[in-house]
Amino acid sequence: MKQTTIISESPKTTSINEYFNRIEKFISSASPSFILAGTFILLVGGASLFYFLQPYFEAVHLERMATGWGMALIILGISLLAIKISFLIYILTLYLRYRSIKSVSDAELPLCTVIVPAYNEGQLVYKTLISLAESDYPEHKLQLISIDDGSQDNTWEWMKKAKDELGDRVAIYQQPKNMGKRHALHRGFKIGTGDIFITVDSDSIVLKDTLRIMASPFVVNKECGAVAGNVRVLNRDKALIPRMLNVNFAFSFEFIRSAQSRLGSVLCTPGALSAYRREAVFNCLNDWINQTFMGEVSKIGEDRAMTNMILKQGYKVLFQRKAYVYTNIPEKYKNLYKMFIRWERSNVRENIAMSRFAFGNFREGAKSGTRILLMNQWLKMIMAYPAILLMIFFVSTHPLLFLSSTLVGIMIFSSMHAFFYAKKHSMSESFWAYPYSVFYAFTLFWITPYAIATAGKSGWLTRDLTKGQLKKQQQLVAAS
Repeated sequence: MKQTTIISESPKTTSINEYFNRIEKFISSASPSFILAGTFILLVGGASLFYFLQPYFEAVHLERMATGWGMALIILGISLLAIKISFLIYILTLYLRYRSIKSVSDAELPLCTVIVPAYNEGQLVYKTLISLAESDYPEHKLQLISIDDGSQDNTWEWMKKAKDELGDRVAIYQQPKNMGKRHALHRGFKIGTGDIFITVDSDSIVLKDTLRIMASPFVVNKECGAVAGNVRVLNRDKALIPRMLNVNFAFSFEFIRSAQSRLGSVLCTPGALSAYRREAVFNCLNDWINQTFMGEVSKIGEDRAMTNMILKQGYKVLFQRKAYVYTNIPEKYKNLYKMFIRWERSNVRENIAMSRFAFGNFREGAKSGTRILLMNQWLKMIMAYPAILLMIFFVSTHPLLFLSSTLVGIMIFSSMHAFFYAKKHSMSESFWAYPYSVFYAFTLFWITPYAIATAGKSGWLTRDLTKGQLKKQQQLVAAS
């Protein structure tokens, strides 16, 4: 008789999956107007609760002050708040001094190789290549390369379709098997003949003048080793998560990276759109492709790793605010948290790598600003577990205090994001800063602690396809 083994999920795993499924179900079923209205009712309620319960909060405050650990906790909280506010003022000062570099003339533009690695992107890679070919970069100075990293779907068919339409303007290659984005880029770097490399994700669309704006800093600033583009959300009108993240992306790039650029120390050139000086790339290419972490080959964080290695050489890394790229981001909660886990694991690894050179004489001129940026990164990492423990403590002992103070904090800090987006882009869309902050605070707070604990893992997490997705993509290419 054949023995059958039944593997069942543990109660703990089941409860976690149920938690994720409920979040996913709520996000997919809720209307945008309901989310906005509900968010503001929640925030106003939290602020009202905070106001009316002041006597209770004062009593808790006095009770804590009477104990040694309570006083230490208060001092720590005030100190961290002062550091956070001081850092924001510092970033604001840098942001106000930021100026993007204007495009140089056609004659001054360098030879440029654009590399598009693709894995399981289907039709999106075709749209990406067409948008690049339609750029106003001089055709004789532009080399387009796209590399299929062993896709399981019809990505190669869409790449061939782009090749049929663009002819010699694009060269397409296939990896013998799925080797990872880093290896696909490495092959592109080896093949490319340009003085400047521009890497673009295969689910992204660039504007007509994006490439020339990305290449121009290398012409006017010989110290420039890399440039970060301005990433915006392409699918922001298709689902709730992209709509919320669109405001966050604008703040992260146009405010934070503008400030970092003023220091010549943008910490990460994004995979969606980055540019690199050829010499800087080849100076570190072997170290980059062979990079390891905890004895394992690094398969994630190739963009932050390249940025670090270029900074280490003494080059400056800049940001071009007007070099827009529109990219797709996850529309489902499960895919979103997987993307964030990958990013945070990369941050853990590269903060360690950056610490090995940032406090030395890695560059001529001022270096204190770069070190301040790194220390702010470390503060977030160091406080991840204490913050979780404090959250658990206050939820269990003073739930009203935790809820009301959290919501008031969200209201204050989200207002900065909303004000920035309203001033730069759209007043109506700026209000999505508030739902996103609530969403992050209550459903994504665990990302950083989890990423720290699992930093040695290298799974990409977000590119595998279901059978249904494969069938749908095959039907699309057949119809075309």
